[in-house]
Amino acid sequence: MRLYECGNCGNPVHFDNRVCINCGSQLGFLPEALAVEALTPAGENLWQASSRTQADVRFCANAAHDICNWLISTNDSQVYCQACRYNRIVPVSDNPEGLARWQKIGQAQRHLFYSLLRWNLPRPGRDVDPQGGLVFDFLADEVDANGNIVPAMTGHEDGLISLRAAEANDATRESVRVSMNEPYRTLLGHFRHEIGHFYWAQLVRDDQTLNEARALFGDEREDYAEALKRNYEQGPPVDWQERFISTYASAHPAEDFAECWAHFFHIVDTLETARAFGLTTEPRRHEAMAAEVDFDPYRAVGAQPLVDAWVPLSVALNSIQRSMGQPDSYPFVLSPPVVQKLDFINRLIRRAGAAYRDSG
Repeated sequence: MRLYECGNCGNPVHFDNRVCINCGSQLGFLPEALAVEALTPAGENLWQASSRTQADVRFCANAAHDICNWLISTNDSQVYCQACRYNRIVPVSDNPEGLARWQKIGQAQRHLFYSLLRWNLPRPGRDVDPQGGLVFDFLADEVDANGNIVPAMTGHEDGLISLRAAEANDATRESVRVSMNEPYRTLLGHFRHEIGHFYWAQLVRDDQTLNEARALFGDEREDYAEALKRNYEQGPPVDWQERFISTYASAHPAEDFAECWAHFFHIVDTLETARAFGLTTEPRRHEAMAAEVDFDPYRAVGAQPLVDAWVPLSVALNSIQRSMGQPDSYPFVLSPPVVQKLDFINRLIRRAGAAYRDSG
């Protein structure tokens, strides 16, 4: 994630900021420019961005609930921004708990869409593809006849990404993480994983790409229910760390792809943040762990430069976390087979972004 500056006073501002703490300017994120803009009021629901000469932007309709800080051009017929317009079912906003859940979910969703926009990935919705277009449902848990909570499911099916809204609550999400014996579980991680399933269907279509994907991840036609049943009953293969990024990735080829897709997003976006803050690693007498992000991670030509910068940085981040008594930020190992998978995903994303740019 980039570090931004207020267009009015030059003070550093961040992706989710709504007000500049230095000069008090209203802020909003303009997707077309991929920039946080300082805004000047210019009439009812109308604003002028600091980088523009006309008053031609307005806030996403969800700004009324303090859910979203994204802007829309006035010539856009949509009332929701480029992220929120894909939502079909959202948490209730008429009570503090529901509103807080929606705010946290919306923050993670916008972070996901930042990456999709940076890579210029196609984002067909249900208006374009009624059967397989992208759509989000943020689902509430149900209560059965005996008063037992029936958790909503997080998952993907034919473009529909469902997310259990209760996981916006830290205690709920952490209890699930512990019960599932997972090293990492976040809202943003859910979004990045499930969107990976969506992009498999969108991008892995032609025979050459499909054959390469199957050679790396396995045959996605393997019985999914049986594979998950085997994973939960028997656990991962003994050698899973030599071939997979996580135990869940070893359950089924489709999950292997989605897990690697999510980790690719984790790595690239964190490296961009490190670059924005000028972070480098140069430990004394350990030259092999020196690294600097002196390139744009979103434009890396291959996975290896990303990994070469990421490994020393993640080791440093984990060490800092341990010094604070916190768990590792990145408790994963990138084996050579995993790096090959990340490289495939990098090429897939770059090719899709270029094709989408050329088409429109």
